Amino acid sequence: MIRYSLSLFILVLLALVVQQFIPSLTGLFNSRLLLVTLVFLCASVTVGPPVMLALAFTCGFLWDAQSALGPPGGDPMVYSDPAESLRFGYSIILYGVIGYLMQGIQPLFREGKWQFSAFLVGVSIFVYLVAEYLIINFVRGDFIFPRATLFQIVFTSVLTMLFSPVVFWILFHIAGRFGHEIRFEGLKKKRRRRIAA
Repeated sequence: MIRYSLSLFILVLLALVVQQFIPSLTGLFNSRLLLVTLVFLCASVTVGPPVMLALAFTCGFLWDAQSALGPPGGDPMVYSDPAESLRFGYSIILYGVIGYLMQGIQPLFREGKWQFSAFLVGVSIFVYLVAEYLIINFVRGDFIFPRATLFQIVFTSVLTMLFSPVVFWILFHIAGRFGHEIRFEGLKKKRRRRIAA
């Protein structure tokens, strides 16, 4: 369990590095693949709440640190009208919320129904981006929600969700290598029925 958990933190750091080289898709309203968030969401359904919260803190801290070191208010490619006073640490809370969303579907995941988890990745990213945009609007003191922003959020959520099976595949291999058991009770029941028959 400890080696698997440590490997998740290393995977998050690798995702943060790779994220810097992933461009936004101008043809899809500047949507982009949120690799760090994707790795966090897929990993959070394979571990218990303490490890998930530690991952949420790490991902949120690194995400905010990256924004704080960049232009004020975030990347101008993402936020056309940046807010100057977003507080450091808001991403940690948002990561914790979407992590608990994924934890809620963990029983289905452990039965072998990972497709629900892949779908919930898209929903969680959508919730995260909408909440982040609402915080930015609150800080600005007004509410503007252009149609292009909604499309950007939707396409980013769908694009990130489409890559979740790849991340789940990587996590299954890491878990197998380090002896971390991700139970697939549903598959075990099917095997028992075949043997009994």
